[in-house]
Amino acid sequence: MQNPRPIRPTRRAILAGGLAAPLLVTRAWGGTVQEAQILQSRVLGHPVSYSLYLPPNYRQDNRRYPVLYLLHGGGDGQPADWFRMAGVDVLLDKMIAERRMPACIAVAPDGRRPADDPRATYFLDDADGSYRWRTMFLEEFIPGIEARHQAIGSWQMRALLGLSMGGHAALLNQLLRPDLFAGAAALSAALRTPQQLATMEQTGFDLRFAGAFGEGLEGQARLNEPWRTNDPVEILSGIDTTPFLRIPRLYLDLAAQDPFFEGNAAAHIALDRAGVRHRFQVHEGEHDWMFWRAALPRALEHISRIYTRSYGE
Repeated sequence: MQNPRPIRPTRRAILAGGLAAPLLVTRAWGGTVQEAQILQSRVLGHPVSYSLYLPPNYRQDNRRYPVLYLLHGGGDGQPADWFRMAGVDVLLDKMIAERRMPACIAVAPDGRRPADDPRATYFLDDADGSYRWRTMFLEEFIPGIEARHQAIGSWQMRALLGLSMGGHAALLNQLLRPDLFAGAAALSAALRTPQQLATMEQTGFDLRFAGAFGEGLEGQARLNEPWRTNDPVEILSGIDTTPFLRIPRLYLDLAAQDPFFEGNAAAHIALDRAGVRHRFQVHEGEHDWMFWRAALPRALEHISRIYTRSYGE
């Protein structure tokens, strides 16, 4: 059995002189963060690690909570980034205390392959079916997490929040499975236009997409069926958009200088043409943690309105 990847030191831990070991953090009034949690997966054949936020006063009664699934970025991204780099737990504590957010559970699954395979998953199934991360997430991880923790367990109380690579996955899962998720927020979603994908430098393409779209692809050959079934713009031309017509279940936010600006703009236009209500925002900044930390409160406000039905219909 393969072991899941360990937590790597983050920039914050390095600057602080720490080793980024798994931690348990509980504040005087606040939630609890638990890192390096494990859920067994038959689909992948190895355990899947995750980081977890439990809200204030969790387990003091039999109350059940909404669940927010946090999907990390690519490259050196990992589940602990949401807490060590973005500080989502501190922000959730604050918004819950101010009644701007219902108390919820937040779960960040590890979207990386085993440590001996550096290729990104993009939170998708491989084109050849050899590694099925998305199947694991939908069929094992979500039911397993919500059975283990005090989750409400309904689609109306389940949402997605992703950044970069995870933003792509959040948008994709919301479009394909509106029966499972009430809403999704994507920060700097790693959305590429067909031209950008076709002209990517080969090493970069192989590292990111050789699993999801197929190995050894060059140029227009990359725009194949696995790509079409996982590209939000392509998907919008063929799905039933009825579940998205009443309230803006989708939220996209990115920086004006983001390298994925063109891809996000194309998604926004495709959503508009399909008549899908959504929110699309652009702010100053770049594709970095400074922008994501500033954007996170806006994204959580969207999730809060999804949970509390405060968008109206």
